[in-house]
Amino acid sequence: MKKLVYVLFVFVAGYAFLYWNNHWLVVTEETISSERIPQAFDGYRIVQISDLHDATFGDKQSKLIEKVRATDPDVIFITGDLIDKNRYDLQNSLHAVEGLVQIADVYYVLGNHEVAINRVDEIYEALEKLGVHILPNTSQEIERDGERLAIVGIEDPLAGLDVQQMLDKATQTMTEDTFTLLLAHRPEDFAVYAQNPTDVVFSGHAHGGQIRLPIIGGLFSPGQGLLPQYTAGKHVAEDTTLVISRGLGNSTFPFRLFNLPEIVVVELVAK
Repeated sequence: MKKLVYVLFVFVAGYAFLYWNNHWLVVTEETISSERIPQAFDGYRIVQISDLHDATFGDKQSKLIEKVRATDPDVIFITGDLIDKNRYDLQNSLHAVEGLVQIADVYYVLGNHEVAINRVDEIYEALEKLGVHILPNTSQEIERDGERLAIVGIEDPLAGLDVQQMLDKATQTMTEDTFTLLLAHRPEDFAVYAQNPTDVVFSGHAHGGQIRLPIIGGLFSPGQGLLPQYTAGKHVAEDTTLVISRGLGNSTFPFRLFNLPEIVVVELVAK
């Protein structure tokens, strides 16, 4: 009897541990300061959502929506893999988007999973109907008190173009003096992003390395393999800052360990 109770306890504790690791939403706050940030955008708050992979956080994504609302964002970026190619359920992900567009303007770039399932047009159409700003290798400028910054988006390379080709296409009408925020799903292409007139890059894709260990960090990332360099946090090269979301959901490997689902908040500070 004692052995049965012990086994039951271990099972329940293990399940609770896995559930907590994969459903407890955390908010990570970052600050980016620059003389290039227009004064009108001082204090501008950006929320980044990435790699939902059809995961569910409350009824119709209510927990995710309310967690984002509490951060008081000025704009929301979705940096790809909103769905999962292995269990495609677009409506489940759209529940999140339906709530997010009620909070702030939402900008979106696709990830490799949207391309892999070959339903990009369907996803774009659904998001545009909800009022999401789609950025397929293009840019949009936003204005505050007569000052502007640019939001640039590129598609995943799986769609057919290489990263530099997409950046050239997306930025062809921009001037170098414009403070630029780039949405690009893959962090492993940071070296290319940094060779372009890009101030801040928002990426996901790495899932935080899926399993995170002290000192070591993430263990594996698609596109980077074992012990990847870019899995979370801020990285700086040249004059470009890369912000990586650990993401929200899972794909091929079903569990996150020591790697809670993450909402990233970036506040701009004009020097």
